[in-house]
Amino acid sequence: MNKRKIINDPVYGFINIPSDLLYDLVEHPYFQRLRRIRQLGLAEYVYPGALHTRFHHALGAMHLMGLAMRSLQDKGHMIWEPECEAAQAAILLHDIGHGPFSHVLESTLLSGMAHEQVSLLLMHDLNRQLHGRLDLAIQMFEGTYPRPFFHQMISSQLDMDRMDYLNRDCFYTGVTEGAIGADRLIKMLDLSKDRLVVEEKGLLSIENFLNSRRLMYWQVYLHKTSLCAEAMLFQIIRRARELTEQGQDLFATPSLALFLKNKITFDDFVSQPEYMAAFTRLDDYDIWTSIKVWAQHDDLVLSSLSTMLLNRQLFKVQFLEHPSEEAIVAPLRDELLRKGVPEGLLSYFLVEGQTTNAAYVEEGEQIKIKLKKGNVVNITEASDLPTIKALSKIVRKYYVCWAKNVSLRP
Repeated sequence: MNKRKIINDPVYGFINIPSDLLYDLVEHPYFQRLRRIRQLGLAEYVYPGALHTRFHHALGAMHLMGLAMRSLQDKGHMIWEPECEAAQAAILLHDIGHGPFSHVLESTLLSGMAHEQVSLLLMHDLNRQLHGRLDLAIQMFEGTYPRPFFHQMISSQLDMDRMDYLNRDCFYTGVTEGAIGADRLIKMLDLSKDRLVVEEKGLLSIENFLNSRRLMYWQVYLHKTSLCAEAMLFQIIRRARELTEQGQDLFATPSLALFLKNKITFDDFVSQPEYMAAFTRLDDYDIWTSIKVWAQHDDLVLSSLSTMLLNRQLFKVQFLEHPSEEAIVAPLRDELLRKGVPEGLLSYFLVEGQTTNAAYVEEGEQIKIKLKKGNVVNITEASDLPTIKALSKIVRKYYVCWAKNVSLRP
């Protein structure tokens, strides 16, 4: 069977699946599930074209990893083909642990479990099914492989994951200001003592990359309308879980019902195989199917929120200078009470939150620049522009969103 496939990707053109292992991973049901999980959650409520999936993104990241491996090899670095394949396998599977709507429900369906933890568990399960063919990829993903640059290219502040999602999300949302030159960035990558660095002549490209990331966060990922839609979805699942815990026989697909009825911890996920099996069947369609039915439910909270989200009757939002500004929140609370929302249910229709954005985190895995003299420094030392230092500042915004057009009067 020919497993060397070519895929026509709208962002990069024709890309290859270069090995039998990578083909087997793409064909596996765990990976195919990513076709049914949107990359940007509910961003389509702002940008109607944002309909691409985690499946698209994972393939794109694999493609960029292949380009990066070849570029480093061309610069004389000894990278063996099994290492190239393992690096591409690791980046291909890096998001396999995402649940429905990507990040939106990450803390709701799985108690205290990040998608990276689930990805690693699923990679170990795949490795068992594939008789150890992912041993090297798992080491790279975990950061235990002796050559640290592989992990940096999978998960760092300048990894193939970020390069692809910035390019892809710009393409599908139409926010062209966030576009980056991934090809040039990859050509500028180099190694120093088996750690990832960027050639000095790539400094402006890195600054553009970080500035694009900052712009995309405020304009797409943390857009105020997206925040409202995500808050509504969170409250819908919260109410569905509360009703389920009260003993109501609430409609849900079998996989979703399991997660509504049980607060599943990491230990539960590891020790009870039925949870992992259910998770690998769970996707956006489980949530939407359930929400369509819940819109007709007798519970006014669940039905109101579900109907509003289905019909894009979204919460309103206002940004705050400080958390819990009573002068702003109190009138909103009074307005909802007048509309028949009982005080005990206000938290479903009046949500306070905060969001942060830092394009570059100096305390994290720093981006290193290899100067022409050969010495390696942090990018904040290499740049003579104030841009990088400004992008290193953490910007925190507080907000309140509320249901402006809701009435719970029978």
